[in-house]
Amino acid sequence: MLNVSKSLQPATWYRATANPSALYPTLTGAVDCDVCVVGAGIAGCSTALHLAERGYRVVVLEQQNIGWGASGRSGAQAIFGFAIAQDQLTRLIGERDARAAFDVSVEGLALMKSLIAKHGIDCAWVDGQLHVAMRPRQDRDLRDWVDQLHARHDYHSVSLLEREQLRGYIASDRYSSAMLDTNSGHLHPLNYTLGLARAAAAAGVRIFEHSRALRYEQQSETPAAVAPLRVLTESGCVNCRQLVFCGNAGLGDTVPQLARKVMAVATYVVATEPLGESTAQMLLPHNSAVTDVNWVLDYFRRSADHRLLFGGRISYSGVDAVNSTRATVKRMRRVFPQLASARIEYSWGGDVDLTLNRAPHFGRLAPNIYFMQGFSGHGMVLAAIAGKLVAEAIAGTNERFDVFARIPHHDFPGGLGLRRPALVLGRLWYRLRDLL
Repeated sequence: MLNVSKSLQPATWYRATANPSALYPTLTGAVDCDVCVVGAGIAGCSTALHLAERGYRVVVLEQQNIGWGASGRSGAQAIFGFAIAQDQLTRLIGERDARAAFDVSVEGLALMKSLIAKHGIDCAWVDGQLHVAMRPRQDRDLRDWVDQLHARHDYHSVSLLEREQLRGYIASDRYSSAMLDTNSGHLHPLNYTLGLARAAAAAGVRIFEHSRALRYEQQSETPAAVAPLRVLTESGCVNCRQLVFCGNAGLGDTVPQLARKVMAVATYVVATEPLGESTAQMLLPHNSAVTDVNWVLDYFRRSADHRLLFGGRISYSGVDAVNSTRATVKRMRRVFPQLASARIEYSWGGDVDLTLNRAPHFGRLAPNIYFMQGFSGHGMVLAAIAGKLVAEAIAGTNERFDVFARIPHHDFPGGLGLRRPALVLGRLWYRLRDLL
């Protein structure tokens, strides 16, 4: 049965252009499986798919709809690496493990492309992404970054574009240099997530929407490390041997010890009216995705129907500013004055789950309870490869998952009540740094 109802998702351009998707039921009663996966974004769907391909019986619980969160409404730039600087990651876990983690991120791009091809996912993939600079300090940092990627990481799909070369990629005077990566790119994130869910279901995964995991418990008096588990929802339960949490900031009080390690911050995206192919191509001739290197950054790209999708304006306060759309449009027109009269047809927000150090947060709550969260803006690539890593770990090959599990993480300061004011103050410092 196909469901083309679009009222179940936020009113984004992605939802308006979503592919028809299967109608997944709400869980009622008890079901048994080998592994229960909580969360049906990219990470959860990838985990389920990779486990099913290994022969596991898998159930996925989603509190809303497939791709309802960040997976289905993000800026959708698929980029190698992490939000944490590679040098900082090296200080945390050592050079060998940091290099292994970097290589996983690059493999994540290859995995994404292979999943799209293998499962025939219609999600408008486009090669090409630019990190752009605006100030001499940022120009130097980009140049050093390119040199480091070539020399230390053997990553040669990146090159430096000086100002004149950059004008051939972006019709804007705002930027002074860029790092072009021909291996990274952009896509329709909701259609990608829906495609992963369809592939998982075809492999035998049972998916339940509108089935929030309220709590979990051990089923017997055997040692907690190996005891079978029960995951309870409002109208049913899942009996399983292994449990994987992929709900990120959406888990809330289901797993309080994980909630302390991530902060949900809001970011906003607008979509213009269709500009026509010639205008859209004039703005971004190579159809590359673009993100600047500021701490409070802008990101933008063309859509398949010739709109400009422009995002940024992060809110750390937890309150959706009334003028978020107006402020995002103002930033867009600062980059592209040519769009002064372009109408905005869609505007939406969503949460990015940040960790304190901006590194991804993977690990175990018990030997049979796994979690993946804190992608910190890099989930478009990392979420799917994380699903592959946890499937490997459940199957008994845990070396690659454990590289990430060794990254140390701390609670956000101030507890649940004061963490946001503390983060706002920190954000102001980095915003001042952007301006220097």
